[in-house]
Amino acid sequence: MSVQSPQYRIGDAARLSGIPAASIRYYEKEGLLPAQSRADNQYRLYNDDEIHRLRFVRLCRAMDMSLGEVRTLLALDGAEERDAHAACVTLDEHLEHVRTRLNELQTLEQELLSLRGRCDGAGGHCHVIEALHERADADPVPPPQPAHKRHV
Repeated sequence: MSVQSPQYRIGDAARLSGIPAASIRYYEKEGLLPAQSRADNQYRLYNDDEIHRLRFVRLCRAMDMSLGEVRTLLALDGAEERDAHAACVTLDEHLEHVRTRLNELQTLEQELLSLRGRCDGAGGHCHVIEALHERADADPVPPPQPAHKRHV
């Protein structure tokens, strides 16, 4: 005889998982969470396993993983036969993304420090704003995107 897991409405699931109700609905729509059973009054109901799954999603998202990466890890978790290293491949790809982003942020930091260095507190106008105007004029304008043809 199996014991039925407690059923939680979405507000309780949000509180127990740390994920806002709107995000829970979105994750369900995106397939990170299976379609939920509904009570007679049409409220979504969640059990302990689904609360844990939501916590797993929250942890992965807190590590800045994309929905696709989370979806991959969830699929690996539920697979009958797991490739022992498939999760590592996903993490390696994410690590590369993080390293790329770190380099971009370090470049941004240097640009901001250089811009901040333009402020000497002297004069009647702001040298930072002046530098931003100069940079805005110097940045090339991206080419216009081609209009996509609609198929009727």
